[in-house]
Amino acid sequence: MKIKPISDHVLIEPIKEEEKTKTGILLPDTAEKEKPEQGRVIAVGPGRKDKQGKYIPLEVKAGDKVLFTKYGPTEIKVEDKEYLIAKEEDILAILE
Repeated sequence: MKIKPISDHVLIEPIKEEEKTKTGILLPDTAEKEKPEQGRVIAVGPGRKDKQGKYIPLEVKAGDKVLFTKYGPTEIKVEDKEYLIAKEEDILAILE
């Protein structure tokens, strides 16, 4: 299944944090973990429309590694793979 975001929405694949603490302790899958705040952009919508109906393109593009708000994106699952859909305003920065 192919997902094509609409408007100013962005499809993000979350980057999972390491399963190990800084001291080398392995964390089990059952341990409570924070939601990811970084991900890789998979697809972007065409952008927002201005008052004249012209699209304002998004600043992010497919392949960008981004930092986003913790609770802004919506979690979805497609074919056993987890993704996030966020509005462009939920993306805080592009990581280089």
